[in-house]
Amino acid sequence: MSQALARAPFLWPALALVINAFVWGTSWWPFRQLEARGLHPLWATVLIYAVAVMVIVALRPQALGQLLRTPVLWVLVLASGTTNAAFNWAVTIGDVVRVVLLFYLMPLWAVLLARLLLGEPLTRRALLRVVLALAGAAIMLWPAGRSGWDALPLPRSLPDWLAVLGGFSFALNNVMLRREAHRPEEARALAMFAGGVSVAGVLAMSLSAGGAIGGLPAPATGWLVGVAAMALVFLIGNLALQYGAARLPANVTSVVMLTEILFASLSALALGGGSLDAQLLAGGSLILLAALLSTLSGADAH
Repeated sequence: MSQALARAPFLWPALALVINAFVWGTSWWPFRQLEARGLHPLWATVLIYAVAVMVIVALRPQALGQLLRTPVLWVLVLASGTTNAAFNWAVTIGDVVRVVLLFYLMPLWAVLLARLLLGEPLTRRALLRVVLALAGAAIMLWPAGRSGWDALPLPRSLPDWLAVLGGFSFALNNVMLRREAHRPEEARALAMFAGGVSVAGVLAMSLSAGGAIGGLPAPATGWLVGVAAMALVFLIGNLALQYGAARLPANVTSVVMLTEILFASLSALALGGGSLDAQLLAGGSLILLAALLSTLSGADAH
């Protein structure tokens, strides 16, 4: 009974992280629907998070001043913004299963960032997870039929690079939430949503000016309704992430969030957004194993 009571405080933060994982894991489908209606995922990210920023500022106007007066939260702005811009773009244009698995090299980055920013111990078990994650990534990225420098297991497509960058940024986001858990919740929430607007906005304007992507389309009922609905869902999901990540150790957060892979894979395979082959399955299994090892040691998780 005493053990059950001791674990109870971790239940709600864990469930909050699962909610966020479901939102992210299935978000590829609405983003693709919006793109089919002429709205690039970067512009969609800007609009979705702009709605959330307006809601937070309207309900908690003090959050803006708190954010502007706290430079350390600007790191959270950059980390969250990069995460959302990279991930949303990647799942819209790439194989969803592959993108999510590469994104979930995140536990590898979390081990290193938690050591650097939180002082969490770098144990032998943690080093084993690093090796397993890197091995899994190498298998997934190994190009068949190439030799020499061309055979290096590196990301070779835009979705691959975006997935890896998004995973690193998400690990930094979670570690910063843990480190700055004493900051006002509304300030942290505003930092995360403001990042989605600013980073995706700068990218969208720069790329559209250069002709790499289309500009913001004329208002149309189809994509305006979709943006409004996604803004509400992402607001709920990201507030759930903030609640959970601020109350659980960084490595535990990374493990619970692995449920996103389940949601993403099942939805992608069911709706034609991704596929599985032996190479992807082998590499992805090692990445998953690396993350799941975090649950076997209480020392690593705290």
